[in-house]
Amino acid sequence: MAYLTDRKRAMGMGSAKSGTAHFWAMKVSSVALLILIPLFVFTFGSALGGTYEEIIAYYSRPFPAIVAALTLIVGFKHFNDGVQVLIEDYVHGLSQKVAIILMTCLSYGAAAVGVFAIARIAL
Repeated sequence: MAYLTDRKRAMGMGSAKSGTAHFWAMKVSSVALLILIPLFVFTFGSALGGTYEEIIAYYSRPFPAIVAALTLIVGFKHFNDGVQVLIEDYVHGLSQKVAIILMTCLSYGAAAVGVFAIARIAL
């Protein structure tokens, strides 16, 4: 019977590496979304029901455009981090790496399209 200490049992199992940084990134983006989502709802809600010209004029102002762009960027970054955790927990091997790459491309691509659309409207 081998008597192993907890440290000896854990040796060679690998480290969490970026777990703390990932945890804090999720917390920071959550707090940012707590502020941005109500701002986005109020700015977007006041534009609902307007004509095309009114919406273009409304989002040509800096505040609604910036709030919408920040909400998209932070929201998709938060989505990417959350999906990455899910994939790391439930998918293993090569398919894990492929799924993380695909979801990262999808989330950053969707954020880029959204920011481009807002910039196109605002400018």
